Amino acid sequence: MASLKEIKIRLASIRNTQKITSAMRMVSSAKLHHTQTIVEHMLEYESKLSAILRGTLSAESDMSSPYAAVREVKQVAIVAFSSNSGLCGAFNANIWKELTARLHQYEADGITVRIYPIGKKVADELHKAGYQTDDSFLTIGDKPAYEDASRLATALMELYISAQVDRVELLYHHFKNMAEQVLTEKVFLPVSLPEADSESASSNYILEPSAEQLLALLLPKVLHLNIYTTLLDTVTSEHAARMLAMQTANDNANDLIQELTLQYNKNRQQAITNELLDIMGGSGQ
Repeated sequence: MASLKEIKIRLASIRNTQKITSAMRMVSSAKLHHTQTIVEHMLEYESKLSAILRGTLSAESDMSSPYAAVREVKQVAIVAFSSNSGLCGAFNANIWKELTARLHQYEADGITVRIYPIGKKVADELHKAGYQTDDSFLTIGDKPAYEDASRLATALMELYISAQVDRVELLYHHFKNMAEQVLTEKVFLPVSLPEADSESASSNYILEPSAEQLLALLLPKVLHLNIYTTLLDTVTSEHAARMLAMQTANDNANDLIQELTLQYNKNRQQAITNELLDIMGGSGQ
């Protein structure tokens, strides 16, 4: 049976830890509300921009783009988005589990893979496992900026149009709500251009400049925006996962404090009872 002093030390330790996890939960909550607002607006903007692209180009029957060229897949680039720090539940573990499954499958199929880790956690796991990675964009998730996202998008687009890779994939968490972040796999390149629509074609769209120039202008913007919203989505999911993990830690700490407090009171009562019995026994003699 633990002594009263040992129980008091454990209680103090748990309460100190709870102060830290409570502070982390509040910080994550504040960051979550900030990034959630941004990502919701950016996703809506991306959706509208993509709709404009689809709507105007659906009237054209022979549109093409180097970013839409479909080739036999022999080389793949994977961009895996994780966090730079831990204490966010299974957030990073889920990314690593899915990434390793894909890497093993590509190895079995004889497909060469280039890996671009975003976030130190997935990069550390890749390095431990002996994989070679391109760490040029490792820390751009710290403070997501459109300029950094554009640099990454440009690098991936150049890889694709130069035929150094035949497909580019994104692996990240999509923020669904406060309690759920959905592990998402998305093909970044090649893009799927809208097919010609006879109803749209009969609407006699007048495109200024030409449809080809419009495609050349809008498509890279959509791709750059896609990477930026993915970065924001990942960071928002990370904050939500960390807030949930810290809330769970706080709840567990409360349970432990209640159990230890009950045990402390029982032990203290038993010690008092024993002391009284000793006194009474001594008086009887």
